[in-house]
Amino acid sequence: MHAFYDYLCEHLDDLLRKHSVVVFYDPRSEFRPFFDRELEPFDGDPLPRVTIGSSSALLARYQGSFFGLRAAVEPIVAADQPEPLLLYLPGIAKDRLGSVLMELERAGTCYEPRLRGLALHMLRRRFTDGQIDEMLRPATLTYDDIVAFMGQGGQVTSVLHTLFSGVQGEVLLTQWLASDAKDAVLVEKEAVPELLKLIKVRLGLDLPADTTLSQAREKTCRYVLVNEFRADLSCAPPPSVGMVPGPSTKEHAERVRDVAEGLRQRYPHAYLGLADTVEQQLGLAGAGVPAAHLGCIDTFRFEEGRLLAHATQLIAGKDFDAALGIVTARGRSFWVDRDLRRQAQWEACRLMAELGLGLERVRVALGKMANDPAKWLTAYTAEDGWHRADSLQRRLEAWVARMDDEPEAEQALAVIRKEHEYLLRTMADGFAKAFAASAWTVPGALHQTRIFPEVVQAMGGRVAYFLVDAMRYEMGVDLACQIEGAKDLRVQAAVAALPSITPVGMAALLPGASASFDLIDAKGKLAVRIDGTEMAVLNERLKFLKAKVPDVVEMTLGRLLGSSPARIRNKIGSASLVVIRSQEIDFAGETDSDLLARQVMDTVIGNLARAVRKLAAAGIEHFVITADHGHQFAIRKDDDMKTDSPGGVTLDLHRRCWIGHGGSTPAGTVRVAGAELGYHTDLDYVFPTGLGVFKAGGSLSFHHGGFSLQELAIPVVSLRMTAGTPAKIPCVQVRIDGCPAAVTNRTFGLKVGDLLATEQLVLRVVLMAGAEEVGHMGMAVGGELDRGKGTLTLAPGTEASLGMMLTNDTCQSLRVVVLDAHTDSVLAESEDLPVKLGI
Repeated sequence: MHAFYDYLCEHLDDLLRKHSVVVFYDPRSEFRPFFDRELEPFDGDPLPRVTIGSSSALLARYQGSFFGLRAAVEPIVAADQPEPLLLYLPGIAKDRLGSVLMELERAGTCYEPRLRGLALHMLRRRFTDGQIDEMLRPATLTYDDIVAFMGQGGQVTSVLHTLFSGVQGEVLLTQWLASDAKDAVLVEKEAVPELLKLIKVRLGLDLPADTTLSQAREKTCRYVLVNEFRADLSCAPPPSVGMVPGPSTKEHAERVRDVAEGLRQRYPHAYLGLADTVEQQLGLAGAGVPAAHLGCIDTFRFEEGRLLAHATQLIAGKDFDAALGIVTARGRSFWVDRDLRRQAQWEACRLMAELGLGLERVRVALGKMANDPAKWLTAYTAEDGWHRADSLQRRLEAWVARMDDEPEAEQALAVIRKEHEYLLRTMADGFAKAFAASAWTVPGALHQTRIFPEVVQAMGGRVAYFLVDAMRYEMGVDLACQIEGAKDLRVQAAVAALPSITPVGMAALLPGASASFDLIDAKGKLAVRIDGTEMAVLNERLKFLKAKVPDVVEMTLGRLLGSSPARIRNKIGSASLVVIRSQEIDFAGETDSDLLARQVMDTVIGNLARAVRKLAAAGIEHFVITADHGHQFAIRKDDDMKTDSPGGVTLDLHRRCWIGHGGSTPAGTVRVAGAELGYHTDLDYVFPTGLGVFKAGGSLSFHHGGFSLQELAIPVVSLRMTAGTPAKIPCVQVRIDGCPAAVTNRTFGLKVGDLLATEQLVLRVVLMAGAEEVGHMGMAVGGELDRGKGTLTLAPGTEASLGMMLTNDTCQSLRVVVLDAHTDSVLAESEDLPVKLGI
C-alpha cells in the first residue's frame, strides 16, 4: 500500500484494541477511497471481515438507514465476547444529542478524523510547514491527493527539513533569523527558494526571488518586529514604519508574534542586536510615541525607557496609583530582566509609588485624629498602621543609597521626599499636641520601664534579651518577619522614656526601672537613678545589671555573630539571662554619613535574625528584642531649619532635646519640667516641635531625643524557638552560578537553583563578610521574592536569576551564601569574592 494507508490503519488498530467497537463518522466522505479500494474483505458472513493493521475486525457500513445498521451489528455486540467491530458512516456527522447509535458509541468509541488534520501529521515527516500549507491549500483536497504527496520521489523532498533537524514553521524561521550559521549550506543546497516560500506562506511576507539571505533576514526581522510593535500600539504608528508591509491574515499576524516571542525566549542575545538594529534604522526612539499608548509588549528597547520615564512623571504629578500600575505591568520585561541596572531603576520607581500611596493613606487618616495619644499610638502600630510608610521610606532610601547609578527619577524622588517630610511634620505636630494634652503619658500603653518585669521575666526559663540602639518600631516588625520557625511570636509597642536618648532608654530597660526611675543632675552630668544607684555610662549600667541578675551573660551582636556554636554554648553556660547589645544603627546614623547609615540599617535586621537562630541552636528558647528609642531619618536640615539651644546650664544637648537648668525657650520649641515627666528632679527639658533640631553635634538627617511617634514608639518582639535542635539539612543540591570574579558594583547578578529538586524550595540568599551579613537579594527573575521576609521561593527543578545588593561598602571581601529559609542550613556558598568598588 502506502504510508498514509499504514498511518490510518495504525490509528484504527489502536482504537479497536482499546475499545473493540469504533464508530467512524466521515461527514465529507473524505475516507471513501480507504474503505472502497484499500480495505479488502476476506469473509462476508454475515458482515465482511477486514484486516486493519494487526487486527481482524468486522466492517459494517451505513447504507441509508441507522436502524438497519444497528440491526446488522446487534447480533455481534450481543455476544458474550464480541469481535472487534468497525462501523463506517460516510457523509454522516455525529448527532451529539439523539444518535440512534449512542449505545454503541458509549460501549466503544467514536472516531471523527479530518483529512487535513491527519495529512498534516503525516506530511510533517517529510516537508516543511511552508510546503504543507501549499499542498493543503486547495479546497478540493482529496484522499488521493495526500497519497500522491506522500509518494513524491520516495525520499525527503525538503532541504530545510533536513538542515534544521526536522523543526518546522515558526520554530525554523526563528532559528534562521537568530543565526546565519546555515546560510552557506542553504545556498549550496539551493534551498533559498524554499526558505523564501516558507516566509511567504507562514508570515505573509513576499520577498523577490533574487533576494539574498542576508537581505531576507534583515527584511524578515524588520517585518516581524515592526508588525508586533505596530499591533501592540493603541495610537497611530510612527511614519517610519509605514514602508514595512503588514500581515494580510489573522493567522499571519499570530505567527509573526510567535516568531518575535520565540526569538526573545530562545535566542535572547541575538534578539538584543536584531531589535536594536531595527529600532535605530527606523528612528523609533525619537519618533515621539506616547508612552501611554505602547501596549503590553516591549518589542524595542526604547519602550522600556519611555515607560519608566512616564511612570516617574506620574509620581512627580502625585498620581501614585497609575504609576504603580505601570510598574506592576511593565517592570518585568525582556529588556529589564536582562539588565540589573534597569531593574534597579524600576525597583526605585516601584518603591516611590508604593510610598506615595502609603503617604496618601496616612494623610487621610491624620485628618480624623483627636487629642488622644493612645489612639495615635494604635493607629501608628496597627498591623496595617502608619508605621508601614516609615518602612517603605527606609526601604526606598536604602535602595537609592545602594544603586550604582543615580535614580533617573530625580524629580519624582524629590516630590516623594517632600511629601514624606510634610507627613512626618504633620504627624509630629498632631501627636505632640495630644501627648501634651495627656500630661506626656499614653494611657494604657506599655511603658519602656515595664518591659523587663512584664515581658522578659514573664517569659520564664532562660531568656535572650536584645537591646538594639535606635531600632524603630517598623524595623522590629520587619525583623519579626525574618525569624523563621518562631513560636508565640508577638510584636507590641512600648513608649520610650523621655528624652529618647541612649543613656535614658537603655537604663529604662533594666530590672528595677519600673519601680524607681529618675533622671538627675549628677555633678553636672545627666544620669539615671534606679534603686538609689546612679548610672551615666554603659559600664555603670552593666554593673547594675550584674548586681540584679548575678548570672547574666552580656555580649555584643558582632561578637555573637563571629563566635562558633561551641564557643557560644561555652560562653552562655547555664545563664538565666543573655543580653545582646547592638549599637550599629545608632552608630551609623550619628556618623553624619547618610549613605552608610541607610546601608547599615537593613543589614542589622538580617544579622539580628541570624543571632536569634544562633542562640536557639545554643540552647536558648525565649527571646525578647527591643530598643532604647527609635529615630527620625528624613531630609537633611538646612541651617535655617535649625534652632539655637536654650542656653542656661546645659547638662546634655542633642539634635532633638536639651537638658539642663534655666535658659530660654526658643521659638519652635516646648519646655517640659522634669516633674511633668514623672521624675523627682529640678531638671528642665526643651524639645523642638515638629521636625525641628537644635544646632548641636550629630547627623543632620538622623535624629532622636524628641517625642514624635517614630522616636517614642519602640518595638517589643517576643518569641520562642525550639532550643538546641540542630537544623536538618535538606536533601537538595543548590548551585550558585555566574558570580563575578570580583565585586566592582554594589549590584551584581548570579543564578541559584536546583534543577533536580522535586519540591518547592524556599531560600534565603545573602552576602556574608566573615560572620556578618553585608548584603542580600534585591531582585529576582524566575522565582518569587518576598522582600519582607527576605526569601526566594523556587518551583521544583527551576533556577532564578538574582540581583544581589551589597549593603556594606566597608568589607574587603564577601561570599554568596544560600540558606534554607526554614532551618538556616547552609545549602551552598561561593568562594571569597574580593570587593573592589569603583574599579
